[in-house]
Parts: sequence; structure tokens; C-alpha cells
Amino acid sequence: MSNSTTVTGSDLAAGAVVPDQGLGSLLGQHRGPLTVDDDFLVLDDPIEQEDFCHPVQVDGRELQEAVLMVQGMYCPACSETVEAALGGRRGVESVRVHAATRRVTLRWDPAQTLLSALARNVGQSGYRLLPMRQALSVEERLAETRLLMWRLFVAGFCTMQVMMYSWPFYVTEPGEIPAIYDQLLRMANWMLSVPVVLFSSMPFFQSAWRDLRHGRIGMDMPVSIGILVTFIASTGATFDPTGVWGHEIWFDSLTMFVFFLLGGRYLQSRMRDRTAGSLDALMNRLPEQCERQLADGGFETISLKRLRVGDVLRVQAGQAFPGDATVLGESATVDEALLTGESQPVTRLRGQTVVAGSYNLAGAALVRIDKIGRDTRFGQIVSLMEQASTEKPDLIKLADRIAGPFLIVVLLSAGFGAWYWWQIDPALAVPIAVAVLVVTCPCALALSTPSAMLASAGALAQRGILVRRLLAFEALCKIDTVVFDKTGTLTQDRVVLREVIARPGLEREQALRMAWPLASASLHPVSRAIAVQAQPLASAPNPAGQGAAPGAEPVDLVQERPGAGLVLERADGGEWRLGSAALCGLDEAQLLAQGRSTADSPCAYLCDEHGWVATFVMDEGVRADAPAAVAELRAMGFSVHLLSGDRIGAVQRVAQQLGIEQVVAGASPERKLEVVAALQQQGAQIAMVGDGMNDGPVLARAQVSFALGHGAPLTQSQSDFVVQSGRLSELVQTVRQARRTLRILKQNLCWAGGYNASMVPLAIAGYVPPWLAGLGMALSSFVVIGNAMRLSRLPDMPVPDPAAAAAALSVR
Repeated sequence: MSNSTTVTGSDLAAGAVVPDQGLGSLLGQHRGPLTVDDDFLVLDDPIEQEDFCHPVQVDGRELQEAVLMVQGMYCPACSETVEAALGGRRGVESVRVHAATRRVTLRWDPAQTLLSALARNVGQSGYRLLPMRQALSVEERLAETRLLMWRLFVAGFCTMQVMMYSWPFYVTEPGEIPAIYDQLLRMANWMLSVPVVLFSSMPFFQSAWRDLRHGRIGMDMPVSIGILVTFIASTGATFDPTGVWGHEIWFDSLTMFVFFLLGGRYLQSRMRDRTAGSLDALMNRLPEQCERQLADGGFETISLKRLRVGDVLRVQAGQAFPGDATVLGESATVDEALLTGESQPVTRLRGQTVVAGSYNLAGAALVRIDKIGRDTRFGQIVSLMEQASTEKPDLIKLADRIAGPFLIVVLLSAGFGAWYWWQIDPALAVPIAVAVLVVTCPCALALSTPSAMLASAGALAQRGILVRRLLAFEALCKIDTVVFDKTGTLTQDRVVLREVIARPGLEREQALRMAWPLASASLHPVSRAIAVQAQPLASAPNPAGQGAAPGAEPVDLVQERPGAGLVLERADGGEWRLGSAALCGLDEAQLLAQGRSTADSPCAYLCDEHGWVATFVMDEGVRADAPAAVAELRAMGFSVHLLSGDRIGAVQRVAQQLGIEQVVAGASPERKLEVVAALQQQGAQIAMVGDGMNDGPVLARAQVSFALGHGAPLTQSQSDFVVQSGRLSELVQTVRQARRTLRILKQNLCWAGGYNASMVPLAIAGYVPPWLAGLGMALSSFVVIGNAMRLSRLPDMPVPDPAAAAAALSVR
């Protein structure tokens, strides 16, 4: 790094901070793997670490945890090298590396080691360790892609020239070309092959050398051996046609299969951006800079890391809000698709809240920051997605375990092929050995599982369904029972007014008019439900005698009795009461006998100085899409259960509306756990759907768990999937996507395994030349990732018609 941006250890010790140009600009000058000469100390800056680290408590110790990007990884062997570079180091608690997403979850003790020292260890292994935001920046992506395209261009250009100079060898008989021209063509091919070997093939050599230094066999090892053997043998035949290497040259095959391999790697990179990259895009949507208002009313541009709670920002149209904030202007039109799954923009008025990660769509918006970083809802989402992107499901671990031994088999097969053909025709021994090395490289096998799962996770994330555990896809395909919580899951997270029972001679509308002044003065959910129904009547013309008395009193005279209700004392000495039966001095048993109460539903009572006036019967409104979702699950063959801690009457009413027969009511968290355990002992594979804190134990016990986006954080931390929108139709969508994922995953594994198994004997038999082996390897990986890309788009789901749903509920 330049001297102007270098931060020394003494500077950090003295509390110095890195200049406000961001970590991206400081590390952006590096385009290759980090080396020991690079300045890693910027990674130790506490302000910079706020962007990608967070503290965790383990056995009373305060550790730091970060999810970082490792550039240069292409295969499982690469992930093992990075784990070896970090694991076992002093102060490192745990390391988890995922090759497909190139991420590492690192947990370390800052009192024992610095992140800069760990990054230096990785740099010495030939890889580049970067924070996620920097690694996913546009500049980094362009630099990486540009270098790969240059390598591909050189290989392609030289391949065309080599093929032109090799063509005479294909169309003439031996000895027909004069010796001087024959040697000239050979020298031209050699000169054109040198850039391909020294520049275009360098990624394969670097990866193979890293693995060799650590005593491992990676996927680039057979490729590198094939390139070197082919080049050395052809070079020997060029400069000494009568020597031990023979007279055959294979520069055309060499340049062609390097071109094909690089082309396949480029396509893999592009497809990875379409699969795992969809997760990256969601996690990297906050701006790097923002405009903060100064005391004089002007604005300054600052790094996002300098943002603090209470700052007033101006967010331009098209930018994402950098934190949870309160709107200070007249209004803001925002896109909250990440949090709700809704594609339609919403309008937030002055005083309302906008969430971090949502986009401002219309004009500059003035907001005050309330929460930043991991305290925001967006920060929690990123944490969930980071966990999923660094997890290794069992199938991925199996593929990794198979890849290593398979590479040893590849090398042995190549050696056997060379030995066998050397006895028959030494001229064929080298190309056959090279073909075996290249054609059987298990890249497709290693990519088959993670590419499918990450494509699905990215597609679901774009719809607002967060996948916390990739292995849940496989488990979801095995479930046969879906267990729902009731309150907030099948029903709305608020109560609604279902019925009004009024004393003789009093109409429903009159009772609501009388309750309006009291209900409008409280934020209690029951008061809100009554106020919603009463507000249109209160604002309409009031016929004489219809609730004029309470309406004439000032609202600020209403007194709220916590846990009981509301009281309004009138100027004439009378009073109105709205709340519990005890507040109104009523006997609930007598009210029930007289038909003035409903035992299985929550009720609020209105009374005056003469006694009972009206009963407001509450209910939890069933979600509009709940009937369709439950019916769809039953049609898919699932057994649907309802498990609730509510009263039996309320639970039975919801169950009847939705057609659920297996019902357990009045269940405590312990009882819920017992019910789920009993079902599992009977052989049931359970998916649990809940949103409350008391659902945490059963969510952890079930094979698969779903939490709704409005649920408690503890509930979401115990779940496999988080449905941000809260729509139950998304549950059906997730089940379908899981089944598609497993189907495509099996197709990929069958293709990769079948391809490698069938091509080995063909290559040993001499039917696959080296150039065709390179093409086959690239196409095999392309087929696997291309098949997985089908999962990156979810099939269209019919949107439930609220009117039809309401009609269905009324029929029930």
C-alpha cells in the first residue's frame, strides 16, 4: 500500500483510525493474492471491523467472529488449504470454509491474535482474505473477471494460430513436408504455446503448487500435470525429433484444452454470480457512503462506517437506506421487497419508520437514523444468510470426501494408461495419459451439490424467504406432517371485532358510536379493533340520541386502568366504562347465561351508570391465504396439525374454518414439545411453523422449522427458514422448491458420476484426445451449473384472492 494510507502497529496502539476512504480503497490496489509484504494492519482498525465483525461470548470469553471472502478458491482442496492456514493458530477458536461460496467463518480471540496476522497466513498460502463488502465490490469483480478474460483471450488467440500451423500435419503424409518447413511449423507452434503455458495456465499451476506444498491433491493437480507433460513432451519432440520424446507434437491439443478449461471456468464464474451471487447482491446492498446533515443545514459525504445513531441523512432516489430510520420529510416511497417479499412500493409518511436495506424510489428523503449495523432488521437478515452461505450440508461433505480419493484414482489411472500404451506405441502414451488426467477431473462432482442448493437459497431470498440451513432442503423433502401454531401464524397478529351484542333497543351502530371516544383514546389491541369499526360511524352524521352522550365529552378525560380498561366520567356525574367484566362490575357467568357473553372468545364490555350496554366479541382473524395454503398442503399429501396454547373454543373455531382435524389446545411450551416428540416416535417427519417465543423449543425439535418474519428473534434463531412476508403461501412455495432442488441435485450427481465413470475407460482406450478431454471437462461443469441455474427462478405462484378467501371462510 502507499505510504499515505499505511497504518502502523504503533498508530493502532495509540488509537489512530484509518482515513475515511474506506477499506475498499485501501485494499483495492491489490489485484493478486495478498503477500507477506502487504499491509494487513488496516484489518485491525476497530472502526473498520465494525463493518464485518461482531463479538460473541464463548465460555465466559469475549471472542470476535467474522464472515470473510477468500479469493482464489475453486475447489474443496482449496478450502482445506485455507482451513489449514487458519486452523490451529494461536487464538483461533474455529474456522469453517465453504469452497462454493468462497466464504470463511472465522472466530478468534483478539487478546491472543490479530486479524491481520491471520490474513497474512492466508496470503502466504496464495489466497486473498477480504471483508465481504470489499470482495463483492464492483471494482473487485471487474478486476477478477478482466484478468480471467485476458487469460481466455490469449489462449483462444494462440489456439487459432496453432491450429492454422498444425493443419498441414493433418492433410499431408509423413515426409511430404520438407524438413526445413516442418521444423519451422513446429517452432511456430512452440512459440505460440509458451504464452498459453506461462500466462493462461498460471491459475492451474498456482493452485496445484499450493496443494502440493501442503501435501494435498487438488482438482488442478491432474490438469497441471497434463499441461506440463504435454508441453515438455512436445518441446522435446520439437527440438529433437529423433530423441526419446519421439516426433509427435501436441501443441494444438495443449492450447485447445487450456482454452476450453478457461472457458469453462469463466462460465462457472458467471453462473456462480447468478446463483451464490444472488445472495451476495442481497447482502451487499447498503451504500458505501451517505450524506449527513451538518449543523448549518449543509451536507457532508461520509463513509458508512462513520454513521451513528441520531444522524440526519439525505438519501437520494435509487439508494438504499443505510440504517433503520424515521422519516423527517413529508413522505418517502420505498421498496421493501427484501423484508416483505412484496414487489409493490409502499409510502412512509412523516414520523414513520423505514428499514435498512430498503430502497428509496422517489426523490431525496430526509431521515433520522435510529439503528445501524447488526441492530437493524437488515443486519439480522445478513447474519442469517451468512450462516447459510458458510454451511456444509451432508451431501456437500460427501462430495468433498469423494473428490479427494477420486483424484488419487485419476492419477493412478493416468499412470496405468501411460504404462500400458508405452508397451504398444510410445507415441500414444503421453496423449492418452494427459487425456485421462484432464477428462476425469471431478470439478462437476464438486460443483453439483453446492450449485443447486445455493441457487435455490438465492431464489428464495429474492422472494423474502431466508434459508438459515442449506441441509434443510433435503430434510424438507422427507417431511410428512406439518404442525402449525395458531396465534400469529394461522391467524392475524392482531384481534378483530367479530360480533357486537347490545342491550334491547340498541343497534350495533349505536353501541359502536358510544364506544368510540373511549376506544380511540387507547392503543390496546382490543381498543384498536373496536376503534377501527367505530371510526367510520363516528365521522358520519350522528342521528339524535345515538350515542351522543359520550361523544360530547373531551377525549383527554378518558382514564386508562392498566389491565382492566377505560373510564370516562361525564360532567353530569355519570360515567362510561369499556373493558373487562370486573371493571364494569358485571358477573360474567350471568352475562353468558343471558347470551351477553362468549366464553371461548375474548370480550370487552361497555357499561354506563345504569349497567351493561354492549358486549364486543373479539376474534383472531384467520389469515387470508391460510385456507388455500392448508388445502394445498393436504393436497400434497401432508398431515396437518394445529398446536396452540389458546382455549379450546378459539382453537376449534380456527380449525373448523381451515379444515384441520388434528387439534391440541391449551398446550404449554412443555406440552407442545411432548406432542411433537410423541408424533416423531410414531415415525412422523415434522415441519413446525410458528412465530412466538414459546415456539422456540418445538422449532428446535422438529426436523424442519419455519418462522414468520414478524416473529420473535429467538424463534427465528431456532428455525431453518424465515418467511419475511408472513404469507403461508410461501411455505408451500418453499416445499415445492425443496423438491425441485433435490431432484436437480440428484440429476447433477448422476451426471457428474456417470460422466467421470464412463470417460475413464474411453480415455484409456485412446478414443479421447487431450483437446476433447478439455472440452468434455468444461462442458461437464457447464451442464451441472446450467442445470442448477434452473433453480434460480421460482415458478409463478397464484396470488390468493382475498374475496375468494373470505367467501371460503364464510362458507365454512
